[in-house]
Amino acid sequence: MPRLRILHESWPSAGSFRISRGSKSSAEVVVVELEQDGFTGRGESVPYARYNETIPDTIEALEGARDSIERGCARDAVPELVKPRAARNALDCALWDLEAKRTGTPVWKTAGLDPPQALVTAYTLVLDTPENMANAARHASTRPLLKLKLGAEGDAERLRQIRHAAPHARLIVDANEGWTAADLPALLDLCAACGVEMVEQPLPASQDEALRRLRRPVSICADESAHDSDGLDALLGKYDAINIKLDKAGGLTPALGLARDARRRGFTVMTGCMLSTSLAMAPAMLVAQLGTVTDLDGPLLLARDRDPGIVYDGSIMEPAPPELWG
Repeated sequence: MPRLRILHESWPSAGSFRISRGSKSSAEVVVVELEQDGFTGRGESVPYARYNETIPDTIEALEGARDSIERGCARDAVPELVKPRAARNALDCALWDLEAKRTGTPVWKTAGLDPPQALVTAYTLVLDTPENMANAARHASTRPLLKLKLGAEGDAERLRQIRHAAPHARLIVDANEGWTAADLPALLDLCAACGVEMVEQPLPASQDEALRRLRRPVSICADESAHDSDGLDALLGKYDAINIKLDKAGGLTPALGLARDARRRGFTVMTGCMLSTSLAMAPAMLVAQLGTVTDLDGPLLLARDRDPGIVYDGSIMEPAPPELWG
């Protein structure tokens, strides 16, 4: 039977990571380790205050399920064992990793996927003044896809200056629920004029019904409004795409199902991440193989990453080494 270890780790960011809801200077992650027969499976998660999850609550939920976990639990039992989705994610991914290491069969094969390929990830520019974001865009202008954190007063000027500073980069925008229905038509028109390809979660999830009545010159992606397959039908007519994050879905197992269900309904699939290390990117990269847009740059925004970690050549990320995960 597996032995459970639960860790809280802090990974400093390369700079202040600021979005419309606040800023942070480190990735605060919960790691689950399952040791059995000399092998250790690991999973990493980020409890997120937006979903009323905290580090202590996540650890407490996992500790509360320790007996069941150490008696040996299947992946389909994880949602019954722990409530916080971040806790489910770390446990689910650790179970996948442990099975892969014990059997010698990679996760992608067990999951019925094709061998993972290298992917181009978006590179995030954090919310800042128009001038500072333009400078950041200029330094990152050779990257093929930039993700702009917006959602504050002055966004129109930010967009104009960033596009001028990086005229050839593809752009996507993440407003993090920071825009209003009244301002949205003009901002979307400006996004279209600046060549923005997609806007994530422009309105608060509680107010996104307004999107049904809106002309959408730019593709709209659900993030805070999209969590699991059960909620997909409610997004039809409001969104064109969904952002799948393992911490929202509750692990690799439900995230793969969500990606397949979303594609069947005609949504574009984006795979995203919280600020976290390569251990969190590795399983997310398998979901990204089923999608169109990849935003898995978490390790690029940290002062340091795990060793071994995922290799990034600019914005191209290679499949995770088996020593890391999977």
